[in-house]
Amino acid sequence: MNHRRRWWVTLVVVAAVAAVAASASPGSAKAAKYMSVAQGAGAAALGGYTPFDPTDPTTPETVTFVLRARNTDQLQAQVQAGMPGGYLSVNDFANRYGQPKIVVLAIQAYLALYGIHSHAMPDNLDIQTTGTAGQYNKAFQIVQQNYMVPVVGAHDGHGHGGHGTISVHGSPQNPKVPSDWGPFILAILGLSNYPTQQSDMIGTADGVSTQGLNNTALLPSDFAARYNLGPVTQAGGTGHGRTIGIVTLAADRPDVVSQFWNDIGLTGAQASTNRITTISVDGGPGAPNELAGSDETSLDMEQSGALAPDAAVRVYQAPNTDAGFVDAFYQAASDNTADTVSASWGESESLIKAYQSIGLEDPNYPYAFDQAFLEFAAQGQSAFLSSGDSGAYPASRDLGSTDRTAGNPDDSPWVTSSGGTTLPGPFLVHGMTFNFPTERTWAWDYLWGPRSAALGEPEIDYAESHVVGSGGGYSGFEPMPAYQKSVKGTSKFNAVEYLQPTDYSTSYPYIPGLTFGISLPYDWNFNPTPTVSTGTGTGRATPDLSADADPETGYLVLYTFGDSSDPSAPPSFEQFGGTSFVAPQLNGTAAAIDSMLGRRVGFWNPAIYKFAASRHSPFTPLDASGTSNDNLYYTGTPGNTYNVGSGLGTPDLAKLAGDFGTLGY
Repeated sequence: MNHRRRWWVTLVVVAAVAAVAASASPGSAKAAKYMSVAQGAGAAALGGYTPFDPTDPTTPETVTFVLRARNTDQLQAQVQAGMPGGYLSVNDFANRYGQPKIVVLAIQAYLALYGIHSHAMPDNLDIQTTGTAGQYNKAFQIVQQNYMVPVVGAHDGHGHGGHGTISVHGSPQNPKVPSDWGPFILAILGLSNYPTQQSDMIGTADGVSTQGLNNTALLPSDFAARYNLGPVTQAGGTGHGRTIGIVTLAADRPDVVSQFWNDIGLTGAQASTNRITTISVDGGPGAPNELAGSDETSLDMEQSGALAPDAAVRVYQAPNTDAGFVDAFYQAASDNTADTVSASWGESESLIKAYQSIGLEDPNYPYAFDQAFLEFAAQGQSAFLSSGDSGAYPASRDLGSTDRTAGNPDDSPWVTSSGGTTLPGPFLVHGMTFNFPTERTWAWDYLWGPRSAALGEPEIDYAESHVVGSGGGYSGFEPMPAYQKSVKGTSKFNAVEYLQPTDYSTSYPYIPGLTFGISLPYDWNFNPTPTVSTGTGTGRATPDLSADADPETGYLVLYTFGDSSDPSAPPSFEQFGGTSFVAPQLNGTAAAIDSMLGRRVGFWNPAIYKFAASRHSPFTPLDASGTSNDNLYYTGTPGNTYNVGSGLGTPDLAKLAGDFGTLGY
């Protein structure tokens, strides 16, 4: 662009922004037109509760504007095709798919009138803003107040259907924004500080641990050996020149992670905290605190960094709010520094739908993630998310509902959903030996009978308190992507119904007076010896692939038991599991493969589904049918390439790397 053209465009932009700002100025004689925009947590839900105090107008707040991407059909088609024109820079992405700069500047100019500071991500899709409750009240024509509201489910990453109340601030009215740019808003997140996500990390059965001495006590090297990553490492795939990204909602402890790396044999720069860069998004999550999930952050860093020991590790830590989680992904995408990214936090689709039904969550919340993940894919950044640890019933962990559904945000078609398995063994659980002939889809139904008998309690009671296994199911938000439709078995499945959802109600049984706008089940009919049934699914199926996640065949983690009042508590080794391990392990694997190939592989899914359908698939499908290969509902179908609950199966990572090497970029 020549200087004269640039000057003219700048003048037009400035004039347009000035016109919007003038029309919306406080006290302006020219009346502006406004429109109501849905927000994240707030509105109808808070409207059902009596505030106990106005929110102090000086209360600091962080509010996010997620803008609608343009040309999304074209973007999705390009991503599904593997970005045949080459990966985009952030600037290229913004020009093709972000909102025009004039829209971003108009929003920022309006907010500045009220003293609200803003920072627009380079992708022109995410505007992070900071101000006070009083400033947002004036800008959005709302009145924020303080409420005692129910905590629906478990939000600290460690509960299982816990319930109670917390104090939050928020607005019972939806915000109003100038209608000149309101239609460009996908979601406004952050006007409430209600927590949203839980981690996908879980301990051994019945909460019993023996300081890392129980069962398998695996290391990252065991993952590498099991799934054949060694040839990648030997071929130079150590992560050199690559960066691993971790998105998390609890603060990190680089010193603990460095000690873990040292303890497993890494030395020098490979075990140094200098590998780690921490980026606090939206002010960060506060000090390290195990109750908030800092153990999750530790394991993500430990596992991914160990499998690609020469890679840098970049940790995006955000507060546990809807705005914080979304912003962390947009920040990682707009930085475009991490070659591969993972996260091990999520919630059930049922919880989101329940929130949405009473106005506690933005109707576009799931799609805010999609846009960030599409940007990852367009820029060649791989992304892996945990599929969850409650089998086909993720709502049992966070909402206390027996609804059969998928989890979020791993339900997005634009990330690689990472599921879990149980290793063949032998391994011990409370003195009992288990030795499966082959690797199976992870589910603790194999423990229900033996453990309930040993404890002298009804099997149904033990089963309902141990609804644990590889997350997987069909999404109610996302359609099935073309890459899944192309392989055998994705839409048809076998199932074993141990737990039949029942007692449907709109009334939430755990909090008197709380009613949702949808009917959900809250009990089960239990069948300890189910027969195999068949069914079909139409939404995005999860997971995409799987690896060992059963805590009983699990991995060592080094983390502290301290909280924010004792951040120097000595670290301790424990054995844990969960799909929380699989996502960062694949994250480190992707960095290793990228370094071996000397380039980014990018979004795995379009390629791995093609590889899986070939004669020399790098995956071993877990397609055995019956009650020895299920995730508490979905089981295998012999001959299927894809099986819900385990996906394409377990990978041979050396073969997979070789297949990636055949692709033209």
